[in-house]
Amino acid sequence: MIKLLLVDDQTIVRQGLKAILSLESDFEIVGIAENGEEAIAQVEKLEPDVILMDVRMPIMNGSTATRIICERFPTSKVLILSTFDDDNDVDEALQSGAKGYLLKDMPASELVNAIRCINRGYTQLAPGVLEKVVTQKLRASNLPKSMDSSLSILTPRELDVARLVAMGATNQEIADKLFISTSTVKTHINSIFNRLNLKNRAQLAIHAATSGEKLMTLSSM
Repeated sequence: MIKLLLVDDQTIVRQGLKAILSLESDFEIVGIAENGEEAIAQVEKLEPDVILMDVRMPIMNGSTATRIICERFPTSKVLILSTFDDDNDVDEALQSGAKGYLLKDMPASELVNAIRCINRGYTQLAPGVLEKVVTQKLRASNLPKSMDSSLSILTPRELDVARLVAMGATNQEIADKLFISTSTVKTHINSIFNRLNLKNRAQLAIHAATSGEKLMTLSSM
């Protein structure tokens, strides 16, 4: 059973999400919150597996709440569900530790599948969101992809793991592909995050996209 917390300042959105998601036999709606402060209190009390978090809310916005939740309750995964795909909203949410960023106009069936994927450790980004963030970062750095040298600090095996994580593979799939244990995969991923100063797979996917040519070149696969 996947325990869900729904966070949105609009009553009609909360009610709609609850009605849709309650139909799934493997979902349990354990709580509802209207803003970031309420969300943090609910997470501490209810320990949800996945939090559907709006971005623009009064009292405390979704990105601030996400950062606090990810720092204090690392076992709970935050999936942003927003009306807006503004570059700053997306970048701030992912930098805060969100595992994904989706838009509210997506089909219900895709949202259901995305929640299950987030719970299993996948990254979920709405179509076009990754490209927007990558473009923004490349413009800000004013550097072509091939000039990003940060990946050179990774070991050959870490590059293999990073490449597969960026492609959306789970720990088990990486372990099967590289013929190593899942515990070894976790060790490599933690090392990659520490070396590149990243917090989660979503950030690694963006980092890999902006360094895509080098990642493919340096990887031993």
